[in-house]
Amino acid sequence: QVQLLESGGGLVQAGGSLRVSCAASRRTASTNVMAWFRQAPGKEREFVAGISRNSSLSYYAESVKGRITLSRDNDNDTVFLQVNSLKPKDTAVYYCAATTMVSSGDYYRSSTYIYWGQGTQVTVSS
Repeated sequence: QVQLLESGGGLVQAGGSLRVSCAASRRTASTNVMAWFRQAPGKEREFVAGISRNSSLSYYAESVKGRITLSRDNDNDTVFLQVNSLKPKDTAVYYCAATTMVSSGDYYRSSTYIYWGQGTQVTVSS
């Protein structure tokens, strides 16, 4: 069993930046791929970004591409999501997810991921 712990959420003004982190409780094959999803009130959970263990592969949702940076510290099995130029529509609970392996076409699917964190709230004020 792997636990994912997110941190770094909060209240930010539009135009600002925020970095959220996700640390896995232990390093296993189950965290080979790590990703971020988000869920806004009344909406379905949507993919934000995902990254492979050696960081050779990374994928970003079109809605955030150009505004985010996803990075990974494999020594600590932690991923970091930096979001810039925040907009009120970025307000959501951000969830970290992990799984063993993913084909490129499946990074975007929430059903691909085995483990999920509890989520961290990001609120962007206008």
